[in-house]
Amino acid sequence: MTCLSLEKEERHQSALHYYPFTMPTTHLLYLHGFRSSPASNKARLMAAAVASRHPDVVWWCPALAASPKAAMAEVLQGIAHWPKEKMAVVGSSLGGFYATWLAERLGCKAVLLNPAVHPARDLADYIGDNTLWHDPAQSFRFDPVFVNELLAQEIAGISRPERYYAVIARGDEVLDWLEMTDHYPGAAIKLLPAGDHALSDFEAHLDEIFGFLALA
Repeated sequence: MTCLSLEKEERHQSALHYYPFTMPTTHLLYLHGFRSSPASNKARLMAAAVASRHPDVVWWCPALAASPKAAMAEVLQGIAHWPKEKMAVVGSSLGGFYATWLAERLGCKAVLLNPAVHPARDLADYIGDNTLWHDPAQSFRFDPVFVNELLAQEIAGISRPERYYAVIARGDEVLDWLEMTDHYPGAAIKLLPAGDHALSDFEAHLDEIFGFLALA
């Protein structure tokens, strides 16, 4: 590892702390990643933990449309009556990209799990027919126009780092951990020394995630 990489890791590890929020989170949105669904391992683990430990929290994990524009339109419609000061969003991979877009738009808290930073670039190779990771029997089409929709949703920089908490794995085999951490300067980041894109040890991070969210 280069000296620069070591400096970045130390800086992001030292930034791991929680920022005070006056309002508890009463409504929680979970956004899955590309080629994923509400049936993903992380979504199911988090849904079960919220139901057992915070049964009064409103939970919603929608199946996102392949079109980024349609996906966010459906989400905005679904949370239209949620109290923005008491809601939060959790997003994994592409869902983390969407979560950032929503947090900047709504001013809510966001937890990001190996978030995509430039999905328009990364997903250009996936134009055409695709299957879901956990269920190859399910397929969808990713159209060329969706790349432009992702470009339109890109956030150049976050406005309030205190609203973000990220879990990022240096061992992510899909996304660049340096690019991810650099996109969220000042945010609370839990930088894992190894790990993978799927965050196979996700359950071990739930307590810290819940602590940041301050679930009701």
